[in-house]
Formats: sequence, C-alpha cells, structure tokens
Amino acid sequence: MKYRVMPCNGAELSEIGLGLAKIHLGERAETQPIIEKALENGINFFDLCGNDMDVHRDFGRAMKGKDRSKVYTQMHFGAVYDENDVYGRIYKLDKVKDSFERVLDAAQTDYTDFGMIHCIDSEEVYASFVDEGILDYMADLKKQGVVKHIGISTHTPAMAKRVIDDGIADMMMFSINPAYDYAIGKWAGGHYDERMDLYTAAEQKNIGITVMKIFSGGLLLDEATSPIGVALSHHQCMRYALDRPGVVSILPGATSLKELDILLDYYNAYEEDTRYTVLKKAAPKEAQGRCVYCSHCAPCPKGIDIALVNKYYDLAKGGDPLAADHYMTLKTKAGACVECGKCRRRCPFGVDQPERMMEIRKYFKK
Repeated sequence: MKYRVMPCNGAELSEIGLGLAKIHLGERAETQPIIEKALENGINFFDLCGNDMDVHRDFGRAMKGKDRSKVYTQMHFGAVYDENDVYGRIYKLDKVKDSFERVLDAAQTDYTDFGMIHCIDSEEVYASFVDEGILDYMADLKKQGVVKHIGISTHTPAMAKRVIDDGIADMMMFSINPAYDYAIGKWAGGHYDERMDLYTAAEQKNIGITVMKIFSGGLLLDEATSPIGVALSHHQCMRYALDRPGVVSILPGATSLKELDILLDYYNAYEEDTRYTVLKKAAPKEAQGRCVYCSHCAPCPKGIDIALVNKYYDLAKGGDPLAADHYMTLKTKAGACVECGKCRRRCPFGVDQPERMMEIRKYFKK
C-alpha cells in the first residue's frame, strides 16, 4: 500500500481507501471480513456512509483491537438513518444530531477524522446547513474534538469552489472519473476545464481531495454500458483518479472479498495495464492539448518527470508560492529536454511536450 499526506492534518492516508455505500449489495456475512481484510492490507481510510446502520456496526466490530488513531474515517452530516436504520438524506438539525450520535455508537468510536457536509450540490442545500444550524453544530463538535476536520461531499464544481472560498472546509470528497470529467453522466457537474481547474485549485489551496464514483457506478467497466463508449479496467479508473491534482485517496467500494482483491491488486498490475490512453477516442475537444499529468509520455530519455514538471508549472502560474520551490528540487528540469519528440508521439491528448518544456524552462529559468 502507498500513502499520501492529507494537507489539513498531515495524516498519511492510504491511496486506496474503502467506501462502504454499496457494501450491503453483497453477502452480509462478508461485510465485516471485507473491512478486516482491507485493514490487514494497509487500507487505513474509510468513508462511513452506508445504506444502513449495520454497516457501521460491522466497521466497529472489524476495528476491535485495532489502533483507532491510525485509521481515518469520514462521517456524513445529512446522511440520516430512520427508525429502521435505513439511510436517507435529510437536512434537519435534530435528525442530523441523532444519526451522528448513533453512527458513533455503532462504529464504536467517539470521534470522526472528517465530518462531511453531505451532498452539497446546490445553494438550497448549502442554505439548509446554515439555516438549520448544522454548520454551527459541526463547528462546535470540532471545538470538542469529536470532529477533527470539516469537509464537503459534492458532485458540483461550482459548489465545491463556493464552500472552499468561504473557508468552511479543510478537505473535500468529489466524484472523479473520465465520464464525469468529460461532462457525461448523472453526476457530471461542470465542463472539462472547470473540473480540471478545480483539482488544480484544491492542490494550490492545500485542500485534499478524496474520491467517490471512480467507476461511474460500474458503468465504465463495460463497453456496453460505458458513458464514453469505451471500457476501462478497474485499475485504469483507479490510476485516472489518482493522477488528478489534489487527490489524496480514492474510495472505491467492494461488495465481496473478490472485488476487494481486484482493488488491492492495483500495485501488482503492469504499468501499461493501468494506462488510459484509450481515452483519446472519447476525450472532448477542450481536453486536447492540455497536460493532465497522466505520465503516458514517459519515459523521457533524459530523465525528465514530464508530468511533474508540467504540474509544478501550472501550479506556479496559478499562484502557488511553493510550486517553484518544488520545481527547483527536481533532479532533472525542463531545460534538459533535447526535443527528441518521443513524449509528443506518446501523449494521448496531443500535447506538444517539447514545446512545453521550452516554455517551462523560460519560466523557471532552468
């Protein structure tokens, strides 16, 4: 397992986390074993928004005897469980309070690392959190240490930007996959450039992103159902999300131990099997000519990490004061480019990387 640092608290989260929203679709007897196996294999980050309260109880049982301080959770305010313990989305303070307390009890913990403002996809929902006093309640819990950090869960770039600009959230959960980034699908909020700019802005502002819906509900895994007309493997979807700027951890679901094994096998996959050059067939016009840091241009014969060089350049131009410092620490910089053109031929998005390297060399003067 590999880990990335969440900027708001310095926690090292597993790149592959586990979302529990769909785990109930499998055999109930496997729910706890799935969570236990995830923990045994280094997954230390879980999104606790399940279909029913039993999911939280299974998590609590799986955590028995484990060091809670080394396992990180997202719990959602606005994800409410009724008298039958079934999930619903309600933005009423009394319901939110009752559900959160019950979730803590079921999960056998007295805090959550990230308290999520749940599915804030419209101004109306945002207003409900304010008017109902839910944000004040969350802020009070943060003072008490019951909620360590406040985050947002959203599918809408405009609302993500709004809440981030308001300074309310320390991190965010966002839906990322090629179909949504190409503005195709139910949750495909925003156009391509808007979404790419959101990821870059999040990284610039140290707002870590955790990712939901990386397989578009499984539709991307089958050519017959893929919204973009081409199928991707689990590992291609995983790499696509992990390649976006600002992303700290992805949260795919698993409804069986077999599905969990597929996720865990990501690090054993051959490099070429994780590449998503097939997207060239489906990429919108605005995606062409823009570096998305996918590393498909590698390897550079001179050893330039072309994706990282591009990333630091874009961040620096966007106003990130640390990006230039990070660039200067690179062993091999853009100036080493000899314009051989191998990267240009490999790029699935038609980026003229040799030209970019010259542009970047002029900008950083190295």
